[in-house]
This record gives sequence, structure tokens and C-alpha cells, in this order.
Amino acid sequence: MLDRRTLIAAAAAALALPGALVAQEAKLPVVASFSILGDLVQAIGGARIELTTLVQPGSDAHVYKPTPADAKAVASARVVITNGLKFEGWMARLMQASASKAALVEASRGVKAVEAQGDKPGHGHGGHSHRGLDPHAWQSVANVKIYVANIRDALAAADPAGRLLFEGNAARYLAELDALEAEIRRQVARIPPDKRRVITSHDAFGYFSAAYGVEFIAPRGLSTETEASAKDVARLIQQIRRENVTAVFVETISDQRLIEQIARETGAKVGGTLFSDALSPANGPASTYILMMRHNATTIAAALAPNS
Repeated sequence: MLDRRTLIAAAAAALALPGALVAQEAKLPVVASFSILGDLVQAIGGARIELTTLVQPGSDAHVYKPTPADAKAVASARVVITNGLKFEGWMARLMQASASKAALVEASRGVKAVEAQGDKPGHGHGGHSHRGLDPHAWQSVANVKIYVANIRDALAAADPAGRLLFEGNAARYLAELDALEAEIRRQVARIPPDKRRVITSHDAFGYFSAAYGVEFIAPRGLSTETEASAKDVARLIQQIRRENVTAVFVETISDQRLIEQIARETGAKVGGTLFSDALSPANGPASTYILMMRHNATTIAAALAPNS
């Protein structure tokens, strides 16, 4: 026969087990549209959220096609966080198809959008025009501070009990962004002002240019779906020769053959690989937003700064 203490211990264990299950099930289901945004959301949400990222590291959001698994994740989410600025041209259709009742949050809300560099009329991601605005706002650290505040507030609105955790995580991350901003500026300062010209595959770095004083030139528009014409490439080659641009850069989500062609015809060196719209896989050099921005800045400085 069980003694009284054994019965009390058993009852306590029985009561504790459902509580543990409830705590486990209480994670806030959140969807982020693509890898860079997913990293920011996870940094703020921490262990209190269950995150699904739709467009994975190394994948191109410009040509993304949602899957049935994505629709299921969106349908069960409480919060869906997107970049906004018409970056995810496919998101409205996905929300409608999944009949999701999640709060749809644009992380870029409040960012001062800049005009697209060299954008073409009616051009956009997923068939949607940007109307002259560049959606790649995360290329400025100051803008990502706005992203962080929007993510923090969206998670707290959906899970008020987690507010203190979200606010603490956001505060720590904002301090890391301050250090990152200073590091990027130190790297750019190594480059002589007349050498701060970068050739890339597509126009994803307009915010980096405006924030840090590096000029980016691309032979195609804002989306990797856009093919550069022979006339565009010839004009760019003439510009590189005329302005003595010394390095061109490959992007991870673009076909590098175009950049390699330009390098051959101009004598400019391939300065390295930049990450624009997607993080690297976990074992790569840009597996988080902070690592991505640090990698891009150091890669540019290493190619363009004297005595590097």
C-alpha cells in the first residue's frame, strides 16, 4: 500500500505534467517571410515563439513560390511578419489562400523609403511594382532598429505576458546593432572616397549606399527576375573603364556569370561575394543579420582599401 507521502508526490507530479505541457504549447506561433527577417524575429522572440521562416537561407525571395506547407504554417500562425515595401509580392495571395487570421505586420513600417536606383517602370518583385521605392531597407542598420521595434511591439501585442522578455531581447539586440553600425563605418573609412564604387548584380544596396557613402552600380533592376540587356551591360562596361572602378562583386542569389563577364571585359577584379536578400546557411559567413552586414562591409573594404 502506498504511504501518504508517496500519494502526495504522485499527485504533485500529475499536476505538474499538464502544466509543463501547457507551457510548451504556449509558444507563440510566428511566421517570417524570409531568412533575414526570420533572424531578427528569432532574436527578439527567443524561446517564447515557435518560428517558421518561409524563404530559407540561400534562397531567392524574388522568385519564391509558396508551398502547401507554407500555407499550413501561415494558417496556424498568430503573427505573420513581412518586410513590406512590396518586397513579398506573393504574400497577399498566400494569406488569402490559407484563410489566415494572423496579425499581418510590416517590419519596415516607419522606415523612410528611398527611391530605387535605376528602377524600371512597373518593375517589382513577384509581379508587383515598387512604384519607385526600394524595398531592401534592411541594408541600413538604422532601419533595422525600426524593424526591431516593430517586431517587439507585434510580439507583445500577440503575447502580452511575454512583453518583458521581448523588450529585454530587443534592448540587447539594439546595443549589438549600435556596435555593428560603428564597425561598418570604420570599414568604409578605410576606403578612399574616390574608390567607394561597387558593381553588383542587382540594385539591392541603395540603403547601404545612402547610409554609408558607398556607390553601388548594377546592370539590372531591383529584382533578380530582371535580365540586363546587352545595351545596359555595354553602358556599364564603359562606365567602369571611364571611372576606373577596380572591383566587382558577386551576389549569392544572382547568376555570377554576368559579373564575371564584366570583370573579364574591364580588367576589374572580382572582389568577393556579397549577401543582399538572403542569409547564408548556418555554416556560412553570413548566417545572421549582424554577420551578413559585417561580412559585406569587410569584403568591400578588403577589395577597395589600399594595402588590404
